[in-house]
Formats: sequence, structure tokens, C-alpha cells
Amino acid sequence: MQHNSARMKAAWICLLIVGVGILVFGVVAAVAPGAGDEQLMRADGVAATGMGLFGVLITLLPFRCGERWAWYAQWYYPAFWIAHLAGGLPPGKDHVHQVVFIVLSLAGLLLPVRVFFPRLTSTA
Repeated sequence: MQHNSARMKAAWICLLIVGVGILVFGVVAAVAPGAGDEQLMRADGVAATGMGLFGVLITLLPFRCGERWAWYAQWYYPAFWIAHLAGGLPPGKDHVHQVVFIVLSLAGLLLPVRVFFPRLTSTA
């Protein structure tokens, strides 16, 4: 059962943007690695492609249906991007994309929290 509230729609769109961004980076890095260790960049690209693809699929299927495990699984996104930001890790040197992906992933997880954890109704 899909949840069609505006909050849920905004949430899955935020997570979809993050997943597609990772997927696109992965494909580009795997196909056309930049300067440096080409083999390492291709390997990172393949890994990022998988991460992005899994994230997109989890977002579009179980997350949109309100499956709680998918909400938990998507917490990988903010953890991943916070670790990248804190560690000064690539890609890029400006790190703006990392902050954007942190904000988008947190919004995507916090906006629909009541879908995944509905309030208990009292029978008093």
C-alpha cells in the first residue's frame, strides 16, 4: 500500500535524488575515471553504482509502501555522507554536494516518520 501524503511524496523524492546522484557518479567514475589511480576509481565507480541502484530501488518500492525496514536501511545515506564530510573524503573538494545530500537524506527520513511509526491510539 503506497502512502500518498505530501510529506511522504517529498520524502521519497528527496531520497530518490540522493540515490540517482550516487548512481550517476558511479556510472561516470566507472566509465570515465578521472586522473589518479584509474583502477581504484573504476572500482569505486562500480561500488557507487551498486549503492545508488540499491538506494533507488529501496526508495521506489518498499520505502514508498511504508515498509519500516526500508526506512531503517535508508539511514545509510546520511551516515555515509556525514562520514565523507567529517573525513574530508572525495569526490570533490568543495563538499557542498555532501551537505546537500545530508540535508536531503535527513529530510527524506524525518518527514514521513509518522508513516513508519504511527502514534498509538489509546482505548481509554
